[in-house]
Amino acid sequence: MPIQPDGRPPPRVFSGVCHGTLGELFQGPLQRAGEPDIALVSFPVDRHSWRYFAPDPEGPPDPLPPGEKSARAAGLFLGHYGLTLPPGRWSAHSDLRVGVGMASSTADIVATLRCLFRLFRLPCDLRVVVGVLSAIERADSVFLDEFALYLSGRHRLERRLGTAVGFHTAFVTEAGTVDTAAVTPLLMRHYRRRATEYERCLTDLLKGFSAADPAAVARAATTSAVLSQEVLPKATFEAVLAHREEFGADGVFVAHTGCLVGYLFARRPSPSLKGGLSEFFHSLGHQCSFAQGGYG
Repeated sequence: MPIQPDGRPPPRVFSGVCHGTLGELFQGPLQRAGEPDIALVSFPVDRHSWRYFAPDPEGPPDPLPPGEKSARAAGLFLGHYGLTLPPGRWSAHSDLRVGVGMASSTADIVATLRCLFRLFRLPCDLRVVVGVLSAIERADSVFLDEFALYLSGRHRLERRLGTAVGFHTAFVTEAGTVDTAAVTPLLMRHYRRRATEYERCLTDLLKGFSAADPAAVARAATTSAVLSQEVLPKATFEAVLAHREEFGADGVFVAHTGCLVGYLFARRPSPSLKGGLSEFFHSLGHQCSFAQGGYG
């Protein structure tokens, strides 16, 4: 084991990791007890948030992880189990941009909790994770390693959708951020006006997942994105939608309460297609990114 300059062995480091999202494949109403709730089918992406904790006798007592929400999550975890953190130091890293629809804050919270489960050698209890999230914010299902239909306000898992569907994506991030809580009343009014269309869209999406049919899922995701454009429009959306067939994309996705817009491909785009996509998005004033989303 390598030795530090002062002769002490380095502290063991414990980590927690959680993936983020590229917005959602669906966001819309789901009727429960007479009133619609906001239901999500988040779009997991292979980009992550990390939290690290290194116990260190010379570190600060009662150390808190970086970030207000992560610090609160740690406090709730410790209170639930009646535990106290040893002296030590937290550090963090994230691939996820804040405020654009990548579930960065939720991923930070889950990564913090997973780090604490490892530190205290406790099995990761999803009930504790959901309980902590519900005390902090409306959230999605990044704590699951599969697609899911999830009620973000009630923090309730409605239906597991498995891991049979995956996509390659080309996307851009528009300028600005969206405050999900602030736009919720606007969304609910829109959902009531378009309830029939959302119900049909969700039915088609769930059928696509049941059949493990990425093309059907992509079509339904496009419908959800089109409906979202009516209430929280994206500046580049109409151009992206208009060129979908030209690029052979299976569908279009957005961060419904964020700033992401992009294409869904069931097959990996070729280098020449990536070049064409990059030129197209650059003509719209944006740098194109590529990432793998979902599973499959």
